[in-house]
Amino acid sequence: MKIDERHLIQLAAVVKTGGVTEGAALLGLAQPAVSRTLSMLEKRVGEPLFIKGRRPLQPTPFGLALAEHGFVMLAASRKASDLLESFRVGKSGVVRVGGTPFFMDALIAGLCAEFQAHHPDVRIDQSYGYFPDLRAALKADQIDLAICPIDILDEGSGLEFQQILPGRNVIACRVTHPLLLKRRPQPSHLLDYPWIAPPPGSPLMTDLRALLLSFGATEIKIRYSGGSLMAVINYLKSADALTVMPHSVVFAQRKEKTITALPVNIPHPERALAILKRTDAPRTPAVEQFASFIRTGFQDLRHLIKRHEEAVIWGL
Repeated sequence: MKIDERHLIQLAAVVKTGGVTEGAALLGLAQPAVSRTLSMLEKRVGEPLFIKGRRPLQPTPFGLALAEHGFVMLAASRKASDLLESFRVGKSGVVRVGGTPFFMDALIAGLCAEFQAHHPDVRIDQSYGYFPDLRAALKADQIDLAICPIDILDEGSGLEFQQILPGRNVIACRVTHPLLLKRRPQPSHLLDYPWIAPPPGSPLMTDLRALLLSFGATEIKIRYSGGSLMAVINYLKSADALTVMPHSVVFAQRKEKTITALPVNIPHPERALAILKRTDAPRTPAVEQFASFIRTGFQDLRHLIKRHEEAVIWGL
């Protein structure tokens, strides 16, 4: 004998609340409809479901046994409803975000943790890449968002661009670097020291070459290359080497008091850190909530960096 699952759920609601009216209200149904369901169910199984004359309603042993199955379905239905509501407001779901290694490690990873403190049921899948790879991943629907430094996008690129931080490079060094003792370091002074190359594929590598050429270098004296952000920081704090980094990445390390920005102005291309997504991407509340959180976090960071820049006397 097949029993309609909806009938078992209504039976469970009545047993749970002790009355037909109360059970109907729990399910958002009309009381007469629930009464008809219970009557049909009794006729179908050929056994009474409730003890006659008891108020609140008391199920028979058989009625309670049937209701137990309804409780399971009622709980599953409630969980499904809660999950749907949580998804609609961005409290649950999956966010797939890719970005350039230095920015992801120095800035985005911490913001991910802060976001999940308020959205614990949202899972974040993070991946690394530079603009060409991230653009391909977006178009292949392998990630929802990309966070990377880019130039202005061409019309018809199929991507939506939201700037979150103006681009600015600085020369990074350890906090006890000898050049910090010089009042006005000159380009020739910077060329006396070895350099760390940014990761392969990073736009910073192009920036480093252009910078050293502008200083009159005939060759680039690279001492160390291929390292992650943590590897570069650990190398910097133990040597007199220099490297090019985004100012925001160096600023993010300020509390560690291991590396800093050499107070010299250097040329860098017009580039901005941006959030990218496909213009035709379906609306996903958790992704929208995450992107909004990242934008807000970078608004605060932008103000702190600007205040810091205004307090430094930049030379060269």
